[in-house]
Amino acid sequence: MLPGVGVRVEEFEPAPALRGIVQRVADFHERGTPRRRLERPVVGVVLIVSLGPDMHIDGRRIGSFAAGVWDRPTVTGHYGEQAGYQLYLDVLRARRLLGVPASELGKNLVDLEDVLGAFGSELIERLREAPDAASRHTVAQRLLARRVSGQDDAVSPEVAHAFGRLRATRGAARVEALAAEVGWSRRHLSARFTEAVGLAPKALARVARVEHAVNRLGAGDSLADIAYTAGYADQSHFNRDFRELVGCTPTEFPFLQDGRLAA
Repeated sequence: MLPGVGVRVEEFEPAPALRGIVQRVADFHERGTPRRRLERPVVGVVLIVSLGPDMHIDGRRIGSFAAGVWDRPTVTGHYGEQAGYQLYLDVLRARRLLGVPASELGKNLVDLEDVLGAFGSELIERLREAPDAASRHTVAQRLLARRVSGQDDAVSPEVAHAFGRLRATRGAARVEALAAEVGWSRRHLSARFTEAVGLAPKALARVARVEHAVNRLGAGDSLADIAYTAGYADQSHFNRDFRELVGCTPTEFPFLQDGRLAA
């Protein structure tokens, strides 16, 4: 892969049969000094097929895994080298690929073979045999497309509506309004939403707001503008949510993403 030290990331488009389920695909390889990274939560499900040494995630060594939605920061990294094929999945539609709702992966890392069984073992083996990133992508997309054929999302339209509104409004939609829109009580919506997603609507809204804020920070927008457009009443509320979910303040964020990790 890499002759020396460095980072390679190649992004690919999902196969037509996987569009809407798979949001992004990346094949990566990094070699160098052992590193740690502060990772913020995202509104999505992550699946990684490890192609190299174990990674360091949330205080443990792990190979191939799937992870649901988190509501706190996570430290990730490697011990000198890492390589993998990574999928970012839609939270509600991930079930078509994984066979379990996102709630079973929420706030957790699960070994890929524990989630996918024999299919997971085959996927790992076939990708490790592939000679390059493009070949891995072709093999993976063919296997994954065959797996999702004929399966449905098994998510109620009420939960799908509430989830879609939270994504579209970047977490600004109020839970009471969402419950009224679908004709449920707030309590019933929260229970059904949590069963499907792994987080309650209010908790997911916080993640969506901070996810938007991080993207705006990367674009160089001012903190005051970010707080306002993310729906925060004041800067202190924005700072508090950001610290709880990302692990640092907005002003610290650009400087704390990379650091050394003891091997």
